[in-house]
Amino acid sequence: MAETNFVDYVKIFCRSGKGGKGSTHMRREKYVPMGGPDGGDGGRGGHIILRPNPHMWTLLHLKWQRHLFAGDGGDGSGNQSFGSDGEDKIIEVPLGTIARDSETGEMLCEITDEDSEIVLIAGGKGGRGNVHFKTSTNQTPRYAQPGEPRVERAVTLELKVLADVGLVGFPSAGKSTLLSVVSAAKPKIAEYHFTTLVPNLGIVSYRDNQSFVMADIPGIIEGAHEGKGLGLRFLRHIERNSMLLFMIPADADDIAKEYGILINELKLYNPELLDKQRMLAITKSDLLDEELMEALKDEVPQEIPHVFISSHTHYNIMQLKDMIWRMMNS
Repeated sequence: MAETNFVDYVKIFCRSGKGGKGSTHMRREKYVPMGGPDGGDGGRGGHIILRPNPHMWTLLHLKWQRHLFAGDGGDGSGNQSFGSDGEDKIIEVPLGTIARDSETGEMLCEITDEDSEIVLIAGGKGGRGNVHFKTSTNQTPRYAQPGEPRVERAVTLELKVLADVGLVGFPSAGKSTLLSVVSAAKPKIAEYHFTTLVPNLGIVSYRDNQSFVMADIPGIIEGAHEGKGLGLRFLRHIERNSMLLFMIPADADDIAKEYGILINELKLYNPELLDKQRMLAITKSDLLDEELMEALKDEVPQEIPHVFISSHTHYNIMQLKDMIWRMMNS
């Protein structure tokens, strides 16, 4: 997943179509000079519709298409002819997309299912023709309803990456390196913080031709829940993962403390994240000998399953896959 092609946040301006006017037409034929009202209804305005596309993984296609307008409904006419409905504007989005009102921040809808096509902004209803207003005391009404007006709204679309396993850790914890080792993904890897600025997805092959999807989430820093380090944009991607794999390097000053900070950031952002299954991988274990590894086991939080791994030497990588698979299917 190329970083230049991944867009997970876009603001668009949407406008639904207005409804067509009802007709005030009176029936006039050669032998029916006073035929009464026969004005048809106006057509409805076009909707703004969000349609899920399971083959999409980015909002890039909307980056340069910020104004999206639906068509207006046609006016009614004589002989009780209805006006045509306005053309709907279809916006295809990846699964995991959330739409919010840009002004209020209110969540309008969430796309989580392939069949969950949603009308984001309804088109205006068409006005009723004069045929509807004929009464015993008013046989020739010369009025009809106007159509409902267009509705305009600024909408923010946010994408939450959908994966089986989300990698959670501080910058330079080895998340991108692990993903590059267990999958065909080629994330950017370097020895400085925030190498990963957007999530990377990789398909991890497992035994008997089975597989699961792993997401490399950009690194968290303390205070991420308040937006530090673009934390809010990073943290929302964690919500879409079935389980979380915490990653802390073996040369960390205090493994338990770093794990506690990560857990606290998730809790402050969304307490429900702590309900997800989670596991801990101690990375860069090629720096340790057996004696140091035994000593470090006392520093590892005991309430979470853990494993020592090395992406460079592939130490315990298969064991890590086994543990993930068992936890996913437990």
